[in-house]
Amino acid sequence: MNFSYSKKDKLKSKKLIERLFSEGKSITVFPLRLVYLKTTFEDDSVLKTGVSVSKRIHKNAVDRNRIKRLMREAYRLNKPKYFNKSSTSYAFMILYISRNKTTFEELDSTTSLLFQKFLKHIPKDETVS
Repeated sequence: MNFSYSKKDKLKSKKLIERLFSEGKSITVFPLRLVYLKTTFEDDSVLKTGVSVSKRIHKNAVDRNRIKRLMREAYRLNKPKYFNKSSTSYAFMILYISRNKTTFEELDSTTSLLFQKFLKHIPKDETVS
């Protein structure tokens, strides 16, 4: 797996997103929450990921877009470390839950901790790494 975050890796299906929030499980490492669901994709993707920042907490679109851009970059850089040999398909939604603005360094380290915690929570027969 390379360091890309291409169009086929993005979570866009409204049905899948609704299913993700209704049936999925979540892990939190403040200021991020990962909602995940084991699933299969028609295009044989291993991971599909979306990022979200609450409009209620961050009123300015400029702030929301900056945080989302930083979250996508942190995900893109950490994905090969944790999901390089993945055979199980997952849908991810990464939510930013803090009221404060953030830096890339903080998001990068938090994303790494979030993925480590995720790998500890999934059953061993579904090993992703």
